[in-house]
Amino acid sequence: MQSIRIKAALLLIYFIFAMLLNSVGIVILQVIQNFQVSKEAASVLEGFKDLPIAIVSFLVASALPKLGYKKALQIALLLIAGASVLMPLFPSFDTSKLLFFCVGVAFALTKVSVYATLGLITKSKAEHASVLNFIEGFFMLGVLTAYWFFAAFMTEGTGNGWLDVYWYLAGLSLLAFALVSSTDFPALELDPQSTGFNDFIAMLKLTAKPLVFVFVVSAFLYVLIEQGIGSWLPTFNNEVLHLPSQLSVQITSIFAASLAAGRLSAGFILRFIPWHLLCNICLLAMAALVLLTLPLTHEIQPDPDVTLWTAPLSAYLLPLIGFFMAPIYPMLNSAILTSLPQQQHAAMTGLIVVFSALGGTTGSIVTGHSFAALGGQTAFYLTLLPLTLLLLSSNSFHKLKAAA
Repeated sequence: MQSIRIKAALLLIYFIFAMLLNSVGIVILQVIQNFQVSKEAASVLEGFKDLPIAIVSFLVASALPKLGYKKALQIALLLIAGASVLMPLFPSFDTSKLLFFCVGVAFALTKVSVYATLGLITKSKAEHASVLNFIEGFFMLGVLTAYWFFAAFMTEGTGNGWLDVYWYLAGLSLLAFALVSSTDFPALELDPQSTGFNDFIAMLKLTAKPLVFVFVVSAFLYVLIEQGIGSWLPTFNNEVLHLPSQLSVQITSIFAASLAAGRLSAGFILRFIPWHLLCNICLLAMAALVLLTLPLTHEIQPDPDVTLWTAPLSAYLLPLIGFFMAPIYPMLNSAILTSLPQQQHAAMTGLIVVFSALGGTTGSIVTGHSFAALGGQTAFYLTLLPLTLLLLSSNSFHKLKAAA
């Protein structure tokens, strides 16, 4: 029963963070329109989210077992509840930066705690992979909810009514805090001789292992692609496909739905085929979808009467890349975590979060600058380069894992 309560708490927490973390694309669109911010300036919001994730994960991941995963989750939830309240009270681009900074710090604590806790409440590699895919799939349901939830508060033109969504997010965060506080979490047996500095050095030494090094390169490339597309898809829909702002956000929900469907489906498909084979199939399908869909986005004329049912075909096809993208990240994470002892899971998760955050920041900033300088189509065509590199690195990772 206690395990069920823990899993329910982790699902709710991930659902909340899904809405906050993946609202960057929505907020980018809104600050450009409401606060007269340039695309180049707006692109830094991803950095305000991801750099704190990287820095905090790097500095505190090895120390979290001593702090306690439950306490870390409580701190994270209170932080995002407070930051969410500030958004409608003090609407500005600077408050948006502060929000994502707090979300980044909180998610660093959360992701390390969630991943490490899974190692304590699961009994086998198969159960670990299954629960991790389910939690990551539930995360994508949160992303899907965010697009429609935020869109419900949006109107065309300027106005700050969309900021009222943060009152609800603050309330959900406090609900999750209450659930975590009333649940007992298992304790990890710690080495009494270990110190914070020794644990930190041990985390750094992990990167010296070829298997871990190739993994973190793969994680970096994956998140670079996902955030580059996900953060700029609402703006792509608005400026390239000429869809209204609200519809641009709503139709981006197809991307989130595809990610959710892909991750939930992967849990079933992986029973029958090896993870590395599915990874290769997904990467090749992503590249094919980019090459087939982007040509359809040229020379689309604005339609003042466009609706969800009359939008251009490309508006529906391009977000489907999420279905093939979705299984890759959980598969890579589960593969590396189950190859290490439980005592190293927190440190390894810290490295996962660090390089994922750096990849997300890089992807959003590069895509934002490419979008402004070269146009939306070219910016999205450029994702083929990291896709190719990820295909090479993931296969190298599989070979090293098989040889270990």
